[in-house]
Amino acid sequence: MTAPIASAPAHRPWLLPAAVLAVAALVALPILAVGLSLFADSGGLWPRLARRALPIYLVNTAVLLVGVGLVAGIVGTATAWLVTACDFPGRRIAQWALLLPFAMPAYVLAYVYTDLLEYAGPVQSALRDAFGWDRDDYSFPAIRSTAGAVAMLALAFYAYVYLLVRAAFLARSVALAEAARSLGQGPWRAFYRVALPMARPGLAAGLALVLMETLADFGTVEFFGVRTFTTGIYRSWFLRGSPEAAGQLASVLMLFVLAILALEAASRGRARYAGDGHSAPARRQPLAGWKAWLAALVCFLPVVLGFLLPAAVLLRLSLTGGDRLFGPAFLPLAANTATVAALAALLTLAAALLLGYGARLDRRPLSRFAARFATMGYAIPGSVIAVGVLLPLASFDNALDAWMRELFGLSTGLLLTGSIAALLFAYVVRFLAVASNAVEAGLARVTPAMDDAARSLGHGPASTLARVHAPLLKGSLLSAALLVFVDVAKELPATLLLRPFGFDTLATRVYRLAADERLAEASTAALAIAVVGIVPIVLLSRAIAASRPASRHERPS
Repeated sequence: MTAPIASAPAHRPWLLPAAVLAVAALVALPILAVGLSLFADSGGLWPRLARRALPIYLVNTAVLLVGVGLVAGIVGTATAWLVTACDFPGRRIAQWALLLPFAMPAYVLAYVYTDLLEYAGPVQSALRDAFGWDRDDYSFPAIRSTAGAVAMLALAFYAYVYLLVRAAFLARSVALAEAARSLGQGPWRAFYRVALPMARPGLAAGLALVLMETLADFGTVEFFGVRTFTTGIYRSWFLRGSPEAAGQLASVLMLFVLAILALEAASRGRARYAGDGHSAPARRQPLAGWKAWLAALVCFLPVVLGFLLPAAVLLRLSLTGGDRLFGPAFLPLAANTATVAALAALLTLAAALLLGYGARLDRRPLSRFAARFATMGYAIPGSVIAVGVLLPLASFDNALDAWMRELFGLSTGLLLTGSIAALLFAYVVRFLAVASNAVEAGLARVTPAMDDAARSLGHGPASTLARVHAPLLKGSLLSAALLVFVDVAKELPATLLLRPFGFDTLATRVYRLAADERLAEASTAALAIAVVGIVPIVLLSRAIAASRPASRHERPS
């Protein structure tokens, strides 16, 4: 029997759990600040907002949630079932192409379809030329409306439902639906009675992500003139100059987030959906004739509307009338975007690795709860996190300035508020869950026997992480860093609220030009954001393909 290593107690076993708790407390600070803002004095603005604007925010937000949830749920579930359970022309392409709208931000879709469908756009102009119509001879649906916002957000977010529901179908429910058909159930009856209930956890989780992203959206609803909580928070802070009122609106918005999380948990209830992981995939149902082409249309239409058509429009606009700053003057925008995205990815990855590894080594409930609570930021809109970051930082800066004035007669100004540090902190809080999911998945594949072997050789937690886990986690760490990088590059509300004066990114450039109705110029930066977003889509598609076992009649692709 091996003797205990004498140096092992020097590893300070309390240090890692303490670091996990410290990171969780730091991440929780913005959330607590927003909650405490309910009791702040807004100078009489909050009562007026509660009486006049709050009902409008509530109604519009509820309409968006219901509309986007229904459309994204139907499109995501239908496409997931078709590519998983059926064979039709183009199925192999559709199963990864349906993820492409991930790369196109919702606010970019709003700008593109406004350019296409407004009165002076190519669609209405072609209709007038073809039929000789005048303005009063026809009516055309207004794209800048609540319905238009629902359409844009559903196109941008349905892929969350598609991804998670398809994973559920691949795991178990397709084989069970095939068994139900062999017992005399028709395909639709087998789908509704067997496959869909088995995929309910994935559907609930996907819809929860869709609804939280809908709550977090700012660019689309602002451009379309739909008054929601995110637009109200922005206007209260910048136009009315009341961070207290912005915080109080953010507190109400957090109630929506908590309600969505509670509904998602309640939808799962006490049910358990287990699979043995060893059953062979079910044979897909071959479709022929009009059914095959209808299935192909259903699967490719969201790809065309959510990515291919917008990308083509952006490319045309950028070539014919793109950003006049494109060239050397455009480089600072790209450099700013790349810098904050890279720094945020590194910081977020470090925090996720600390939390994931800490929870792996320390199984006590407090550490595990802290690691889980620290990832709650992804469920909170960027505008809420921005307000939660600004409130404590502004209080600290004001207190420090008052103290320095009193003692030394010097003004320190705003040291943290409106700084790159504040912006990076908000990004870490917002996207920590993205990196944590990838890191936890990678750590789960490392057998605990490796930790035991490293400890028996005298290695502490840090040495074990560097020498054993890090080489095995390269793929997971790279995927997490890329996902956070792209999410930060697309993020708009927190960047608008927290960026330093004169600091612009590709996302803020797109927003500024589009707000001035300079859509052609905005196309260059928007196209750059979409191109950056394709990288994790390719990685995600490859990961899904690698994890899926080939069916008995399918050649490996």
